[in-house]
Amino acid sequence: MNFESIREEFPALLEKTFLDAACVSIAPRSAVAAVDEFLHRAAYCPEPSATLNHIAMDELRAAARPLAAQMINAQEDEIALVESTSQGLAIASQAVPLSAGDRVLVAAPEFMEVAIPWCQLRDRAGIELAVVPHRNGKLLVDDFAALMTDRTRLVVVSSVQWSHGFRLDLAALSALCRERGVWLVVDAIQQLGAVPIDVQKIPMDFLACGGHKWLNAPFGCGFLYIRRERMSELQPPMAGYLAVETPEGGWGNYFQTPSIQPVRDYRFVEGARRYEAGGTANYPGAIGLAASLRMFLEAGQDRIAEHVWTLGEKLMAGLDTLGISVSTPRERSERAGIVTFTLGSPERNAALVEHLLARRVLVSLRYTAGIGGVRVACHLFNNDSDIGRLLEATGEFQRGTVGSPAPCP
Repeated sequence: MNFESIREEFPALLEKTFLDAACVSIAPRSAVAAVDEFLHRAAYCPEPSATLNHIAMDELRAAARPLAAQMINAQEDEIALVESTSQGLAIASQAVPLSAGDRVLVAAPEFMEVAIPWCQLRDRAGIELAVVPHRNGKLLVDDFAALMTDRTRLVVVSSVQWSHGFRLDLAALSALCRERGVWLVVDAIQQLGAVPIDVQKIPMDFLACGGHKWLNAPFGCGFLYIRRERMSELQPPMAGYLAVETPEGGWGNYFQTPSIQPVRDYRFVEGARRYEAGGTANYPGAIGLAASLRMFLEAGQDRIAEHVWTLGEKLMAGLDTLGISVSTPRERSERAGIVTFTLGSPERNAALVEHLLARRVLVSLRYTAGIGGVRVACHLFNNDSDIGRLLEATGEFQRGTVGSPAPCP
C-alpha cells in the first residue's frame, strides 16, 4: 500500500486540505464501509435469530483487540476496548492501589484530561500531585527524577504533548520508573498512528489511546493496554456480565438454560478485558477502529513514521523561509506528527487560523502552560501539496495580500 493509494481512502481530501488529525481526524473509506456493513446487520438481522446476530456482533467488535495488540507489540489479553483515552486513564486511576500521601507526577504542559482523574483522587483520597516543569516546552527525565520521593507511586504522562508536539524520551522515563518501582501510565493518543510504540522494548504499565485522532477512527472507541505482569496488583473493577468467563456452550446456550440463577459465585475473565464496560458495547466504534488499524498495519508503521517526519521537515523548512518561529523541536527523536508555530502573538495566530480555515486548510490553535500556537498535524494521508497550500496561504497572510479563497484541488 503506497501513500497515494492511502490518500484515495480519504474522500474529504478532495474538497479540503486536512492537517488536523491531532484534533478529530477523518475516517478512511474502509472504516466507513465496515460501519455501514454493521449498520446493515443491525437493520436486517441477517442471522437466524437475534441471539446469533448479537453473538456475530460481539465477534466483529472483538477483532479490534488483536489488531491493537499487534500495533504496540502486546498480547491480546493485555488489551481492553474503551471509549476514549480519557476513559482509559480513568480506569488506570481506579485500578492502581494508591493511599493518602502517595505521590503522583504530572507534567505541566499536559492536556487537562491527563490530570483530571488524579486531581479527583487528590481531593477524595488525599494523594499528592507534583507538577513536572517544562524547559522551553521540553520535558526532561531528570526533572521527573528530581521530583521523585520515597512516596512517589506513579507517573502519568503523554508520550507526545498535545499543544506543541514535543515527544519525550519514553524509554529513559520507563527505565527510571522501573528502577524506582513507580507505575508508568502513558497517554499515547498524539503518537500512535504517526510514530510507533513497542511496549516490549519500552515497558509501561498502562497505555491509553483513543481512536479518533491519529488512528483515523472517530467513532468513540480506542484501546487500553495493561501490562500482564502488573494485573495481579490492580484493584479489579465492578464489571458487567461480558467480563464473566464465557459459560460452556456459549452465552446463547446459557440464556436458554432453565436452572440459571443471578446470585452465584462468578468467575471473571483474566486479562485486560475485565476492565471493559461489560455490557452492550460501541460496536460501530470498535468495527471502524479495526478497519483503520488494518490500514496502518498494512502500510507499515515505520514507513508511516518516515513519511510523517519528512512532511514535518518540509513544513519547518518552509516556515523558516517565511521567518516564522517553530515551537516544536526539530529532532525526530523529539517529535511525531505535530508541528506548531507562532507568528508572535495569540491574536496574530488566531487571525491566521481563521484565514487558513476560510481557504479550507484545516489546522488548530492550541496552548497550554504558556506554549503553543498554530498546530499542524502531518499524517499518512497528507502529501507535499498539502504542505505547499498551507505555506502559500500563510505567506499570503503575512504579506497582507489576502484575496478570495482559491478552490481546493
